[in-house]
Amino acid sequence: IYSLYVMFYPQLVTGPIERPQNLLRQLREHKIFKDSNLIEGLRLILFGLFTKMVIADNLGEYVDQIYSNPASYNTVSILIGLFFYSFQIYCDFYGYSTIAVGCAKTMGFSLTDNFKNPYMSRSIGEFWQRWHISLSTWFRDYVYFSLGGNKVIIQRWVINILIVFVLSGFWHGANWTFIIWGLMHGLVYVVETLLGRKIQINNSDVKSSYNLLSILNIIKTFIIVSLIWVFFRAKDLSQVKVVFKSIFSNLNIENKLNIDPTICVFLLGFIALDIMLFNNRFDTWCNNKTQIVRWCIYTLLAYLIIAFSSVSNFPFIYFQF
Repeated sequence: IYSLYVMFYPQLVTGPIERPQNLLRQLREHKIFKDSNLIEGLRLILFGLFTKMVIADNLGEYVDQIYSNPASYNTVSILIGLFFYSFQIYCDFYGYSTIAVGCAKTMGFSLTDNFKNPYMSRSIGEFWQRWHISLSTWFRDYVYFSLGGNKVIIQRWVINILIVFVLSGFWHGANWTFIIWGLMHGLVYVVETLLGRKIQINNSDVKSSYNLLSILNIIKTFIIVSLIWVFFRAKDLSQVKVVFKSIFSNLNIENKLNIDPTICVFLLGFIALDIMLFNNRFDTWCNNKTQIVRWCIYTLLAYLIIAFSSVSNFPFIYFQF
């Protein structure tokens, strides 16, 4: 059983990181074929392929252009590249996780949902409740709590938070860019939490309602996350320096990205769909639709995958970690 747990192929490479108490129990159960599991699983696989092949891979072509020589592009193009990368990495990893959950579902296994609309987060704390959930909860349970969690003096709590986030960066790779990426998230988390306590604002509850202040906080969080993603994407600190310097110094450069409008339409469509799926999953969201609507959605996604998949080969980003 343990060997099967370790080698369980749907989540073998990059996750979701499945807890033994969840998966071992399912591996011991006698599985009976259910057409409902097959249907739900294939829905997730189809949606995951669309997210990866149509959205992430097409955006990746423009992101690679920017990061190949950021100094040669104007400020607007660089900012667009940063915006595109935020959705490239999200759709890439979200797509993989959705495919993994779908593959397991076809066989009757239920894996952890790894993403819950992270770019709808109103704070860094909420972002990490929604992004790579299986890894975030692992660090919380086995590192943060082991260090004392929040049941310590404030100075020690700050150190605990920074340790967790730095280790999260180091987990992605032994490179200063990843370590600084984790540290930046930790610093923003500490600042937001301390300010929230002082002015008695708590917008990290994923179940609380949304209002104008929430929308502004969503925009703020997305901008912060997108800027910090530069450290994650850049090959070294020198490239990070060039990217940020070019944002402020390339105002008059005429060289810009030539973007296919179709890609923008797809991205806006995905963002709209991601909002509609808020705190929901694609397979359960489809259950609320009529049969005709569901098959129209399936046909559209299949057509987009066949007709508009990127011509370039983009391996899953998280395969390298």
